[in-house]
Amino acid sequence: MSRYLVKSTAIVGAMTMISRVLGFVRDVVVARVFGASAATDAFFLAFRIPNFLRRVFAEGSFALAFVPVLAEYREKRTRADMQELLNRVSGTLGLILVLITAIGVIAAPVLIMIFGPGFIQEPKKYAMAVDMLRITFPYILFISLTGLAGGILNSHGKFAIPAFTPVFLNLSMIAAALWLAPLFEVPVMALAWGVFVAGIAQLVFQIPYLLQLKLLPRPRWGWAHEGVKRILKLMIPTIIGSQVAQINLLVDTVIASLLVSGSISWLYYSDRLVELPLGVFGVAIGTVLLPQLSRHYAASTMGEFDKVMDWGLRSMLLISVPSFAGLAMLAGPMMVTLFYGGQFGRHDVTMASYSLMTFSFGLPAFMLIKALAPGFYSRQDTKTPVKIGITAMIANMVFNVVVVGGMYFGGFTAPHAGLALSTSLSAFLNAGMLYVTLRREKVYTPLAGWGKVWLQLGLATVLMVTVLWFATPALEVWIAWRGYVRVAYLAGIIALAGGAYLLALQLMGINLLRYVRPRKAG
Repeated sequence: MSRYLVKSTAIVGAMTMISRVLGFVRDVVVARVFGASAATDAFFLAFRIPNFLRRVFAEGSFALAFVPVLAEYREKRTRADMQELLNRVSGTLGLILVLITAIGVIAAPVLIMIFGPGFIQEPKKYAMAVDMLRITFPYILFISLTGLAGGILNSHGKFAIPAFTPVFLNLSMIAAALWLAPLFEVPVMALAWGVFVAGIAQLVFQIPYLLQLKLLPRPRWGWAHEGVKRILKLMIPTIIGSQVAQINLLVDTVIASLLVSGSISWLYYSDRLVELPLGVFGVAIGTVLLPQLSRHYAASTMGEFDKVMDWGLRSMLLISVPSFAGLAMLAGPMMVTLFYGGQFGRHDVTMASYSLMTFSFGLPAFMLIKALAPGFYSRQDTKTPVKIGITAMIANMVFNVVVVGGMYFGGFTAPHAGLALSTSLSAFLNAGMLYVTLRREKVYTPLAGWGKVWLQLGLATVLMVTVLWFATPALEVWIAWRGYVRVAYLAGIIALAGGAYLLALQLMGINLLRYVRPRKAG
């Protein structure tokens, strides 16, 4: 891998880490100020709908379709042609988004009925969700245009700016929770306005850098433009295939709205912790894999293709398996350390811990999907992941009925944890089908030594779990400690357990820090 690509990956990873850390600060502030209640459930639903659309379009299918086409225009067409493409794409995308936003704002009562059917039985909660959705829905307009701007900057090597941009969402929501909320009759409404302001701030932040490149789009309608048509054609198959996990989470939200108040909030807080290793390591490794796999497939150097795929899968497992074990064993301590206090009480800690444990179970599968999907996209096969993704979504719905229904009618006090478990199970099905298909079509042949890797991974993880078992005090002890003691002790046992894991791998012949560093293939 070129030094340039390694440097770019490191920049994106560093900016992402800053955003994630601030995201945790944001969640801590929101949890302490608002807790887990009917009001926070209403906000998280009102935020999840446009945020889901953001992940599907702005960061998902649109990015996958727009950047390759823009790169081709940059390499093979004139600058005037590239500017015309940007004008047409921004005009077409902008007008479509304005229409979608207008429909979303007007149809907010209907959308809340669809995605939060349980809210209908609680008029006050339903009304809050509708009001907040009307404020948050325009976020999809601003953030999608931000995604367009980010794609332009990325294609010209300006990776740091788009990667840093999400920081403004975290800062805006923190400010809204601390300083704006006391001014509202319904304090949680401030968070919705924080999202709205963040959407504008993220878009405005990137405009000066587009001006520096002299590539600020001048929007014009261009439905019939050749480049716009190609982008739309590439987008459609990837919408479902690349966003199965997000669709499953949205389905979980719908069902959680039918459960006890607080369920949506508990799922949100636990999902945020699982997103840390997935968002930093899973996305970074997956981003590195796609161009390398594409290169080797195009050159018919399938031996090198197998090496790169093997590296990706082993890296994902060596990170995700201990991450799952650590999150599951430290679920309670993490919830106490990060969120306990203010309006987030002991009951909330217990409930959120249950869903964190079941969400973390699926972490290896979530990360493996990030490595396996590029095996298809590198061959320009977008249909197979879509078919597998649809199967996984249907399976998730079946799992929800069986698992959550069994918990609910069986008297289990935390049926929302069944939603997280169902999402994890469907992720394993998704990853398994992707792997089997790659093997069956003889696209990927695992290299020798996997048995040894599984043994090394298993022994190192067992040692780490043993350290955590003996080093972690009872939850009531955590609650009794002061905040700074919790933070210091949590950091200490994570460092101790992580060190034991790394040392065990080192003694068995794997230097993880060196192993997962992107390497030149071929």
